[in-house]
Amino acid sequence: MLFNYTKTAEMYQIKEPRAIGEEVFAGKGNPVKSKKVKSNFNRKMNTEQGHWILAKMGKKVLRPGGKELTLKLIRNLNISSKDDIVEFAPGMGYTASLTLAKKPKSYTGIELNEEAAANLKKTIHSENRKIIVSSAANTTLKSKSVDKVYGEAMLTMQIDARKSEIIGEAYRILKPGGLYGIHELGLTPNDLPEKKKSALQRELAMEIKVNARPLTVAEWTDILEKEGFRILSLETNAMLLLEKKRMIEDEGIFRALKIAFNILTHPKERKRLLNMRKTFRKNQDHLNAVAIVAEKV
Repeated sequence: MLFNYTKTAEMYQIKEPRAIGEEVFAGKGNPVKSKKVKSNFNRKMNTEQGHWILAKMGKKVLRPGGKELTLKLIRNLNISSKDDIVEFAPGMGYTASLTLAKKPKSYTGIELNEEAAANLKKTIHSENRKIIVSSAANTTLKSKSVDKVYGEAMLTMQIDARKSEIIGEAYRILKPGGLYGIHELGLTPNDLPEKKKSALQRELAMEIKVNARPLTVAEWTDILEKEGFRILSLETNAMLLLEKKRMIEDEGIFRALKIAFNILTHPKERKRLLNMRKTFRKNQDHLNAVAIVAEKV
């Protein structure tokens, strides 16, 4: 096999045009309102999504700010052996491995996608390490029961109301003084006109086949503060997911070469990825990545 079919967290948040009271991308035109449905929503992968295609080509790091910003997020969370940790949408487990290396008191991954959860359970199943198949908006965990929560590249895929629900759930399960970390796709500058913002969100959704709804740094901090958090740290990075330099930084030279070979030898996927890169480059002045750590007050 030339590539790894293991999925990642970003692929699991908006899958098919089905959700409960959410706007979702239907594949053509603008986001549309869905009907209420019973929830097997998001439990299966959508193989048309851009991040799935990248994973199929062998890419492991698919965070908007790359491995560099993920490492800063983990550093700013200051995880210790005394901490009960929750990760929202751990996907293929890259960041989970960084967290577990710090030997926290406990680790719980909340993963809605059944296929991803099954893969994670193969390696995360020892004492005080577990995976729960559930939504980040409804973790089933007790209130005020954990020290630190984080999630990457998953709030971006939600409408604002759903973002608030997930942030609110993080607040609910955190102990007073607990920390919540996010690593998400951002828009810049903070005063980006609404018309431009809407057009950019629509273009991203149509190209990568997910309902991408990134926010400006000011909007990300505002939505956290409205749910009761106080911002402790804020880091940004360029959004260079498909650029050679970032690919080597994230994957290493040998895996980057393997990914490049896979792309070259798969014409359909190559066309999709080149179109994605074209869209990212076209909008590079207005795209970035943001990592925030906030405290429950």
